[in-house]
Amino acid sequence: MLNLAISIIPILLLIWMMTKKNALPSHIALPLTALIVGILQLVHFGTDGRLLTANIISGTLSAITPISIIAGAILLNRTLLVSGCEDVIRQWLEGISKNRIGQLMIIGWAFAFMIEGASGFGTPAAIAAPILVGLGFNPLRVAMLALVMNSVPVSFGAVGTPTWFGLGNLGLSNTELLHVGGLSAIMHTVAAIIIPVIALKFIVSWQQIRRNIIFIQLSIWSCTLPYVWLAQWNYEFPALIGGAIGLTLSILFARYNIGLEKIETTATENVAIPLAFGRVFKAMAPTLLLIVILIVTRIKQLGLKGMLNDATPMWNFHLGIADLHISQALIIHINNILGTDTAWAYKTLYVPALIPFFLVVLVSIPFLKMNRHQVVTVFSDTASRIKTPFIALVGALIMVKFMMIGGDHSPIMTTGNAFAHLLGKNWQYCAAYLGALGAFFSGSATVSNLTFGAIQQSIAHTVGLPETIILALQSVGGAMGNMVCINNIIAVSAILGIANKEGYIIKRTVIPMILYGVIVAIVSLFL
Repeated sequence: MLNLAISIIPILLLIWMMTKKNALPSHIALPLTALIVGILQLVHFGTDGRLLTANIISGTLSAITPISIIAGAILLNRTLLVSGCEDVIRQWLEGISKNRIGQLMIIGWAFAFMIEGASGFGTPAAIAAPILVGLGFNPLRVAMLALVMNSVPVSFGAVGTPTWFGLGNLGLSNTELLHVGGLSAIMHTVAAIIIPVIALKFIVSWQQIRRNIIFIQLSIWSCTLPYVWLAQWNYEFPALIGGAIGLTLSILFARYNIGLEKIETTATENVAIPLAFGRVFKAMAPTLLLIVILIVTRIKQLGLKGMLNDATPMWNFHLGIADLHISQALIIHINNILGTDTAWAYKTLYVPALIPFFLVVLVSIPFLKMNRHQVVTVFSDTASRIKTPFIALVGALIMVKFMMIGGDHSPIMTTGNAFAHLLGKNWQYCAAYLGALGAFFSGSATVSNLTFGAIQQSIAHTVGLPETIILALQSVGGAMGNMVCINNIIAVSAILGIANKEGYIIKRTVIPMILYGVIVAIVSLFL
């Protein structure tokens, strides 16, 4: 019981610090919580100081992955803004539909759905959110909408990584894994009837939602019907293909005003000259190139994915405090940190930072004929925006590392096991929330599945619940945890230039996350 109390206290303290009236910003609250967990590991759990230090090194290095993605996304966003592309895209989207809900569903829902299927790693919010802000929407409200919207496709994000990789170490047959994926898609699809509507409420009124509800549901089902159908026989492409179909149909519905309230235009707007196709294409070219690169580097059958993940050793070095290995695909792997089993790896060419973000920016600079002053502005703006998020991410990842020290007796496992023993067969009602807790800490549905998949499987066997149902709830939980995931909140806030609002965002996105868990728990009873 004492171990459980000590395991939970840092979590409660972090939530309190970030949500109280005068909330602490994440770059203070997270490192402080990491320090507290480290002291508890040292004093109460008797963890070796060298192991703690190794995890500090590993956690700090781990921040390179999210911060490099954030930096790349900001670079592209600044490039589109400074070059004038963002203004052209905004005008084009307004030309498709001046209805605000039409714009929010096309970009915030369908477009982000497709990007999640191709890449994951927080990329959808990084691309979609700045476009919405460019259309005149409030950045803080866009951040919350993007976080809530980007939940349904996540179990099949990055070409299904949370499913086939996150749950791939549990000894499931391919048929069982497909069944887990199919069940999670059904749960997500039912939740999707309501969740995007709640996300819209962050920006528009209930009256506007009611007047456009037909279009909203058409856009939702355009993505989720092909998504849930594909998930019954494939766990790589449901989000990618479902999003592409949904985006195409959503644009067509909006173009022909199907289910959308007609927006009255002024005389000036009526005589506006339509944008030339060439101008729109040029402005969209960097984003289109980004999508193409994401798709061709994530689909295994095209061959590039294997090349970018080639772990064949090329160089090996002994650094004294660790061993450094660099593969032919420039995967940097450091292991045996301070003589412990602590390790870190960075897939230089596969993490969506250098490819596609930095690559697209480098190609776009001459293509868009940007001058030296514009280029300097883009890079200096990016550098200034990533300083504080980097500190926050280092704190978050060190805290996560500390929480996982101890294996089956680690604070995070102690917390999960305690709830399981307390609830017994009622665990089915709460299984998704354990997945969400994993995503809250780690910033990844994949990591949540890797961390809690085995314990969910063990609980299912222990209390006599269907294994595939519980694992599907874990997968859905990891996805819905994106709404409150600290890493994602920091990332989208940095990209949109929002400062010290992490606690404010969590207090509001946790409500749809809780509702999501209730919905999928009820659905699971019928499956």
